[in-house]
Amino acid sequence: MKYFIRALKYYAYLLILLVIIILALVLTGFVEADLSKMFVNGYDSLWQIALIMLVFALIYPRFGFSKRTAHIYGSPEELRPDIMRVMEGLGYRLEDEKDGSLRFRRRSGFSRALKMWEDGITLSPTGAGMEVEGLTRDLSRIVSGLEATRGADV
Repeated sequence: MKYFIRALKYYAYLLILLVIIILALVLTGFVEADLSKMFVNGYDSLWQIALIMLVFALIYPRFGFSKRTAHIYGSPEELRPDIMRVMEGLGYRLEDEKDGSLRFRRRSGFSRALKMWEDGITLSPTGAGMEVEGLTRDLSRIVSGLEATRGADV
């Protein structure tokens, strides 16, 4: 269900972005305001564009969200102060804590809106360290920050 909701949000985001771009082009005079002249296939182009955006929206959650393991060692109680420091430094605040897992959200409302309120990061203890789940583009910074603070000596 989470996958479907993310795809739906991304589809709406893409449609809004397309409307803004078309409005900007019309207002600046680069294209005529008539949709039948704006696109090669006229009004048929609208459903074709919507279909292409739907395909992108259905694919995006698969690649846009992932899990990575931060190789940091110690008990969750030992790691908590370092995790809190790293996450606060990256602009996150603790939202929830259950069963040893920590759930973080962005502090900035503007940043949350840009990420379509899909900005949650979950850290769960595993045998290899902490499993970090969330937006793929944010995970590298988070995992690097955690490993730099409490990583294993390799």
